[in-house]
Amino acid sequence: MGLLIFSINVTLDGCIDHQEGIADVETHAFFTRLMDECGAMLWGRTTYEMMESYWPEVARGDIEAAPAIREWAVKLEAKQKYVVASTRKNFPWANSQHIAGDLRTEVQKLKDATPTGVLLGSSKLAVELDRLDLIDEYKFLVHPRIAGHGPTLYQSGLTSTRRLELVSATPLSNGAVAMHYRRCQS
Repeated sequence: MGLLIFSINVTLDGCIDHQEGIADVETHAFFTRLMDECGAMLWGRTTYEMMESYWPEVARGDIEAAPAIREWAVKLEAKQKYVVASTRKNFPWANSQHIAGDLRTEVQKLKDATPTGVLLGSSKLAVELDRLDLIDEYKFLVHPRIAGHGPTLYQSGLTSTRRLELVSATPLSNGAVAMHYRRCQS
């Protein structure tokens, strides 16, 4: 069985607005390595639509991009992508599949079928999956910024505190820190 790993950019004050992080070559190289380590991506509809509106064009070369950013886009194009959505059923972006049915059952099946792990990149979906105790690890890229606004990480809350153990903390030259945590076994 593979792990479900939640990864997202976050500012020091918890903001997860994708426009508030540092979007440079080093950041994209970090996420490319993360994606390479996992067998599939898992998103909610909103994240999927944000990603599909930009990254396929970068992968095709329709948008000018640095080599590391284009590498991310090309690998993302090839990666298996799963989308949890109740208001949309058709996901035409290459290698995209809709997940329907009972969330716990379907995501557990995905974990079981993906021994190299599933990378989760949607904050609202992460809250729901954390409530179902399905997230195994967290890999946050913490940016040296205070946004002063939301949306924020776990904004809608959890029913109980998650105890985590630090696996690693790796500073990047741009000032961000890659934080890797694993859920404590209670």
